[in-house]
This record gives sequence, C-alpha cells and structure tokens, in this order.
Amino acid sequence: MLRWILGGREAQSSVEKSPVLCIGEEQPKNCFTELQVLKGHFDIVRFLVQIDDFRFASAGDDGLVLVWSVETGERLQELRGHSQQITAISTVSCGDGFTSLITASSDRSLSLWDPDTGNRVQTISDLQSSVKCLLVLERLSVWLSGGEELCVWDKDFQLLCHRQKHSDTGIAALVELPKNCVAVAVDKEIVIYRLTVSSDSSMLLDEVTRCSDHHDQIRALINVNDRTFASGSHAGELILWDSANFRNVAYEHILWEESQPSSQTEIRLAAPKPSEMSIQHLTSNGRLILAAVGSGLYVYDVVTKAVVAYRRAAHDSNVLHTMLLSDGELMSCSEDGSVRMWEIQDLPLAAEPASAGFFGMWTFGRSSKQPGPQSKKVLEIPNLRTLELTGDLIGHSGAVQMFLSFREKGLVTCSTDHLLILWKDGERQSRLRSQALFQKLEENGGL
Repeated sequence: MLRWILGGREAQSSVEKSPVLCIGEEQPKNCFTELQVLKGHFDIVRFLVQIDDFRFASAGDDGLVLVWSVETGERLQELRGHSQQITAISTVSCGDGFTSLITASSDRSLSLWDPDTGNRVQTISDLQSSVKCLLVLERLSVWLSGGEELCVWDKDFQLLCHRQKHSDTGIAALVELPKNCVAVAVDKEIVIYRLTVSSDSSMLLDEVTRCSDHHDQIRALINVNDRTFASGSHAGELILWDSANFRNVAYEHILWEESQPSSQTEIRLAAPKPSEMSIQHLTSNGRLILAAVGSGLYVYDVVTKAVVAYRRAAHDSNVLHTMLLSDGELMSCSEDGSVRMWEIQDLPLAAEPASAGFFGMWTFGRSSKQPGPQSKKVLEIPNLRTLELTGDLIGHSGAVQMFLSFREKGLVTCSTDHLLILWKDGERQSRLRSQALFQKLEENGGL
C-alpha cells in the first residue's frame, strides 16, 4: 500500500519528528483495505454527522453542507445558503422517522434543512454572534445554541428563552443532563442550567450552580453515562462530575514526564508545552473515557477511577478526534493526516522509553481546590496497560479533523485537504461484488 495515496507531503526531517510508530504494510487486524475519495468541498471539511444508517452530511469552511450515501459514495444533495464557514451542525428528529439538519455559521445565522430535498426550511439571521455549538433535547422538543449567549429554540425555530453574554470566550460545549438540566462549558467553568415550563407555558432557563474546579479553559465536555459527565481542559485536567448533585467525583491531571539523560533514577516533572498537555477531545462508552492529550492517548476507567492504558506519542501531531470501538479497541485521528486503530494490551516489562507519563491528582496551589494524593510514576500504577497500533489509515494530505463509523458499512474521514475518504472492509466488498456477479449471471441464465 502506498503511504500517501492522495496528494503529496514531504517527509519531515528527523529533527522535527517525534518517536515514529510504524506498523508496516501488513496489517492483519485492519479491515479497511479499500477506499473511495469523495470530492465536492472547496475548503477545510471539519464536520461529519450521521443522518441515518445509509446517509451522512459533511460541512466545513466553504459554507457548504453535502449529503452522501455511505454505501455508494454518491453525493445526494448539496445544501447552499451560508455565506461563511459552518461552525456547528446537528441532526434533529421531526417525527415519523424524518430527520432534519441544523447548521450554524460564522455569518451569524442558523438554518434548518431537509436532507431529502436539499431545501432550507427555516433560517434565522442577524444573531448577536456566531454559534459555536448545538444541542438537541428530543425529550423536550427543543434545541439549544451556544455562542456569546445561550438560546433555547423550539422545532419551529422560535426563540423560547435565552441567557446573555457568557464571558469573552463564549460557550465552548453543551451536554444534556438528567432532570431537564444542561451543562454549559464557559471558559474555566461549567454552568448548570435547568429548563422548566412556567404556569403560562413559557420556557424558563434557570441557573442551578457553577462548577469551578478547572484551572484552565475547558476544551471538551461529554456525557459518560446516566450518573456521570466529564470535562477536559487545556491544562490537561480530566474531571468527572456527578450528574445529580454536580459535584467533582474524580480529578485527574495528565502531565507527561521526560526521562533524564543521567543514570539517576529520580524522575523530575518537566514543564510541557501547552499543546502537549491539552485535552482536545473526549469520548466514552459508559465505562471507559478516551482522552486525546496533545499527540497522545489516555484511557481512564470510570468505575475504578484509574488509568488503564496510555500511549504518549500516539501520533506525530495533536490528536483531534477519538472513538472507543469496544472496551479493548479504539481509533484516533490527528493533525499529521493519519487515522490509527489501537488495541489495549498488557504493558511489556521494558516500557517504551518515550512514553513514561505522569498520572495522578495534582493542584496548582489554589487553596479552594481539594488537594490530591501524592503523584505516582506510571510504572508504579498497578495493572497499567499500553495501546498497541493495529492499523494505520493514511490517505489524506492534511490534518484529519474527525471520522464517522458506520460499522460494517465503512468509515468516513474528513480533512483540511478538502477531501472525504470512505474506507471500506475489503473482504466484505469482495463478497458483495461476488454476490452481485452471481445474481446477474443467474438472471441472465434465466432469460
């Protein structure tokens, strides 16, 4: 297999490279041996969203939203209307199995689209600021938009209520919580709101509390399960929160240690660059949390509140998106243009020299924060495992922004190279082609 299938990237110098992982051309655990290039965008493609079992939409900096078939790679619809880049996209159920798309743009507008016809059904223009994130609450038949203000809308695009300016940085992320609550990431805080219906049937957005345990800007916010949600910061802080009382139930600060050139056994805590410790993305399957920390990956067990596996240099550049395929398998993509598949395996006795890390609770001396136990070296943590590279999908010539899995139907990736790639299981595709050929032969024989 060619290392670069599309475009060209000049090799980095050895000085610029971090420790390189190489799996070789033979990848028996990597089923994605066929690919299809999808063209249609004219700028960076940042977002992918699944519409149903057969279709997905892509959006990015060209302001276009394109609807595709995951089975054939055919472009089904082209949604035009935004004059600037798309900043957020989400699906919303409209009943009877019909799904619409909501998009937000830097042109300070929101749009509702019919992905079947490509028509723009509703639009809201002249917002106070561009929207950074969207959250659909199907149970309440409303959706929220977050930017400099937090707004609640009904499915007819009517504004129900809103909260004014949220700091200079604005709202970074939104997640739904039990009992009609919503967690809103604003700079270093998580603000909890509750949605209620007043006696005159109007919607109210009441602030419940503020969670202020982070020391730096919150970059990721996710639901873990019905009892827990999690947040990650630019300073490498991972915090687990109780979804009922909004208390901090676990605090993990991820800082990488670097080995000493001397023969001394003492390991000092290095001062990493901000990008090396920033949590860029979080994902969870309810039991495990996978954190993208700089160019590394970090797996945390919610039940035992312990690190279970890590890989410091999982990619050559920052990891942008992750996914847990199962309790033992995961996937990540990076600014280096690669998409990688991983398997959690037992840590070898001689650990990788560049992957020593620091996991444990840590505070920055702020008196209002609870102090954690004394820090531990990675190799002293019992039952710690590593992430073994099992697949390396290299086809993009720019940073891979995210990916979307359709399980056996395939995997979709999008990139700064303006392209999407539809990765397919080669053996499955071969079987499907054989079945189609035999069926055609039978039909011709019956004539």
